[in-house]
Order: sequence, then C-alpha cells, then structure tokens
Amino acid sequence: MGGFFGTISKRDCVSDLFYGTDYNSHLGTRRGGMAVLNGKGFQRSIHNIENSYFRTKFEQDLPSFHGNSGIGVISDTESQPILINSHLGEFAIVTVSRINNIEILTSGLLKKYRHFSETGLGETNPTELIAMLISEADTFLSGIESVFEKIMGSCSMLLLTKEGIYAARDKLGRTPVIMGKREDGAFAVSSESSSFCNLGFDTSYFPGPGEVLKITADGCEQLRAPDEKMQICAFLWVYYGYPSSEYEGINVEACRYRCGAALARNDKAEVDFVSGIPDSGIAHAIGYSNEKQIPYKRAYVKYTPTWPRSFMPQNQEMRDLVARMKLIPIRPIIEGRKFAVCDDSIVRGTQLQDNVRSLYEYGAASIHIRPACPTLIFPCEYLNFSRSRSTLDLAGRKAIRELEGIEDSHLEEYATPGTGRYHAMIDKIREKLGVESLQYQKLNDLVEAIGLPKEKLCTHCWDGSGYF
Repeated sequence: MGGFFGTISKRDCVSDLFYGTDYNSHLGTRRGGMAVLNGKGFQRSIHNIENSYFRTKFEQDLPSFHGNSGIGVISDTESQPILINSHLGEFAIVTVSRINNIEILTSGLLKKYRHFSETGLGETNPTELIAMLISEADTFLSGIESVFEKIMGSCSMLLLTKEGIYAARDKLGRTPVIMGKREDGAFAVSSESSSFCNLGFDTSYFPGPGEVLKITADGCEQLRAPDEKMQICAFLWVYYGYPSSEYEGINVEACRYRCGAALARNDKAEVDFVSGIPDSGIAHAIGYSNEKQIPYKRAYVKYTPTWPRSFMPQNQEMRDLVARMKLIPIRPIIEGRKFAVCDDSIVRGTQLQDNVRSLYEYGAASIHIRPACPTLIFPCEYLNFSRSRSTLDLAGRKAIRELEGIEDSHLEEYATPGTGRYHAMIDKIREKLGVESLQYQKLNDLVEAIGLPKEKLCTHCWDGSGYF
C-alpha cells in the first residue's frame, strides 16, 4: 500500500519529517524517501528499506537536510519522491496510488513525445506519470483534478512546492489523509494519525474524498471541496491500520475489539481460552475474550529482533518461512487445551496452515479459527496492498475451484453466508487448515463494528462490490 507524511512550519521541520514518515513504516516494505525545501532548493534522499528499518537508512542524511517544509513516503512499489521541473515551477511529489490503466496513459504520453526516466517493478513509475499529468494543466489544482479524471484506480498525493504543500485525497477516499496541527503553528498531513501524537500534533481535520488542501506555514486553505461518494477501504480497520490511528474519526484498536466481540456473539464453540495471531489478531482476540468472558492467552509470541520486516523476501516461499520463523508457540499454554484463534483474515491460508500444524505438534486438543473479516473471494482492484492477491491465490477461490472445477462459478452464492455453497466453501477451507471449526465474520457485523454506512466502505474483497 504505502503511506506518506508532510509537514510545514516557521522553523526547521526535518526532525518532524523524519519521525513522522517513520511512523508510516508498517504500510510499506520496499522504498523510503524524503524531500525538503529550503532557500537553496530541494533536497531529496531515497533508500531501499527491504532489509532494514526506515530510520536506520535515513539517519545518515539528517545532518545535511534543512528546510521548513518537507514530504516523505514509505512505498511498496516505486522509488519516491519524484522531483519535477515544469511550467508550473519545481515541485516534489509522493503518492499512494494504484493505476489500472497505466499502460494506456503511458502510451498516450509517449505519443505526445514525452519520455519517462523512472521505472518501478518493470513498468512506468506511477508517481512520475501522475506528475506528468499534473504538469499538463494550467495550475496545480487543475492538474490534480485531471489525475482524478484520467486514472482508473486510486491516488492520494502530496506536492511540495515553493507556495506550500498540496494535499489531495483519492477521489473516492479509498486511502486516508489526515491533517494535524501543533500549538506552535506547525501543520502536518499523514496517511496515519498515529504519526501525530509523539510529535505534539493534534488531529485537526479528516479531508474527504477528492478534497484538495493547500497548506502553508500560516494556515490551510481548501482548494477543492470533498465529494459526497466515499469508498474507504474497510480492511484498514481490520488489518493495515496501526492500532492508535483513526480514520474518519474511528479508532482502529476499538474497532478491532468490536470485531472480536461480534465473532464471540456468533460462536457456540466451547473453548478454554482465546488467542490472537500477532500482531493485528491480538486486538480481535481481546474483544472476543471480553465478550465471551473467557481468558485471553498467548499461544504464540512474536520474535522480531532478527526478523524486522514481515514481507522482506520477494519469493513467496521465503516470505512464508519468515512468517513462520517469527511466531514461536508456548507449549505450557497450548498443551491439552481447546482454544479459539483470532486472525485478521485468511488470504492464501498457507501461513495459517503452518501455524495450526505447529500448535497441534505442541499438544493442542482442538483449534477453532475465527477470522475477523469475511472470506476473501475477490482480489482487490483499487489498492496496491493486495496486488499479490491474485484470484488463484485466495483460499476462498481455491476452495471454489475444487468444488466447481473453475474458480469463478456462483460467486454471489459463495459470498453469501447461509447458502449451501457458502458452507461447502468454508468446510473445504477448514479441511485444508486441519482445524475443528472455522467461522468467518459476517459482513454486516464488520460494517457495524467500523461504524460507517455500508455505502461509504469498500467491501469489494468480500462481496465484489465497488466502482472506480
């Protein structure tokens, strides 16, 4: 997915930029970057963070960075920020985006005799393409609006200019953008409100879908009002969001407690305790424990000192190995016990299958899996964080293929709890995992736990709904 942070003040902002960007590190694993603006112009630094932390790579750059405005990014895809010199003036840009029609847009620009100097994952750098589209317009605002009109997918962005920072949220609000303000007059804008607390910022505003703001050291100006339609990704609350963050004023940790409570209310299994797969599954398990009035215990502990990044290797087999190595079972807690295990979701199911096997090897009497969201049946079309979730990767689709011979048959029935096909799919996944029972979250319970109307949430992964 990725996350960004921008800040502007009447004094040097480099420390705020460094730590604020670092607080988005859970959203990306490949590249990190920062750009600042001072009297001499732009300064930029980009590093590969696949095998290290953001802060360890950028600490060496801090002594040479100076400026009262800057933007930073953690990216799962391309190198950013991009520096551009255009008829609008010089600017730096970072994005959190997915462009499904990138080949068509690239071809159109090449026919105009434009050229691209950056590439990401073997294709056009999406951030450079977005910068080109902006530069075709008469103003930064009209350029941003042009991006909204032309791309199929999603795009939130920050532009660092000599006039200030332009902050724009995706036209359907699929990704969050949050404003913060500090008592000394400094402003910040981030993908995560958790970036603000320890830097002294208070969350001041949640920009709406398609909203564009211009932020200077003297204040914030709305350049484009928010649109009415919103499709913010519901999975942010289930998994990707940091526990202390808020989106649309709704806290992630509190939402996960409500998700766990909903799982418990619908669960008739008799268990000795509940456990959560670290990290995001823990809050769901605590909610389950509180609602069902049974103990919460840690069947696993997570070992991170030598495994700092969850998705470090590019090879899927190695990623599975890293995930398995990081979770260490606790035999005295597990042995002879019946227990429920809450996880944020089941994507491919292979990691969970390995985890379940190790729990049985350590003496578990019975295991009952309780994912905090419904069955993932449809690969995400709108955000990069699930680019790896191809149709054939999804545990739900693999079960459907085994039952039907093809993976795209009767999908509406399979996505609807209570139908015969739904129960057959769940049982097939349960068999693969090798557990006593498997019970997914109901979509209406997830929506209620989040607290926004269904039509304001993107639930495409579970029910196939959504639009560009």
